Amino acid sequence: MYVVLRQIRVLVVAAAGLSGSLAMAADANHGSDLAKRWCATCHVVNSEQKQASTDAPPFAVIARKSDFTPEKIAFFLLDPHPKMPSFPLGRSEAADLAAYIGSLRK
Repeated sequence: MYVVLRQIRVLVVAAAGLSGSLAMAADANHGSDLAKRWCATCHVVNSEQKQASTDAPPFAVIARKSDFTPEKIAFFLLDPHPKMPSFPLGRSEAADLAAYIGSLRK
């Protein structure tokens, strides 16, 4: 049942057009705040942070991946990898985090 609900959520997000207007309205500053609060335990989320407690990739490394797009990361955050904790992210929070990660691309 859980898998079915998860798949429905993914389809709803895709149908809602996450790659369109939501990504355009994303707030990278809010994403930075969310990253510091929720992600910094496992990921290095900014240049001031020197280490994290796991081998999860730093956000700057994620941002520099050749196939990186904010939309792809936001979509991933709504249906996270099994190693990631389950955070109750809404679409706008996922878009904000993705926009922040995208801002680290250099």
